[in-house]
Amino acid sequence: MRAALWPEEDAGALAAEAARWLHAGADGVFLAEVDGQPAGMAEASLRHGHVNGTATSPVGFLEAWYVAPPWRGRGIGRALVQAVEAWTRVRGCTELASDARLDNTAGRAAHLACGFAEAERVVFFRRRVG
Repeated sequence: MRAALWPEEDAGALAAEAARWLHAGADGVFLAEVDGQPAGMAEASLRHGHVNGTATSPVGFLEAWYVAPPWRGRGIGRALVQAVEAWTRVRGCTELASDARLDNTAGRAAHLACGFAEAERVVFFRRRVG
């Protein structure tokens, strides 16, 4: 599911990162299943310091969120967000943040449908030096 979420990334690197997430224990990893088959996943962390659009620290952060296409629109994404929200609340946070690329209209709509409010838009710039 991570490879489907980030198809431009190296599958081996994504698998290694997933293994670190699972073994670290501090972050939240959530899997939704339907009839024993994976239907969706979410990964969450606690972010400290400045998190765009938030007023507190730490905040829960929805790092990854994916629902397989056959299961979209059936409440699985919402259930995953609710699980992440509960995980965040238990850790003493009062805010849950996330992000989506500007061109990811489906992801932005899913966030809004799950109760997120757009906090700000940022364009990142870079310039080579040397």
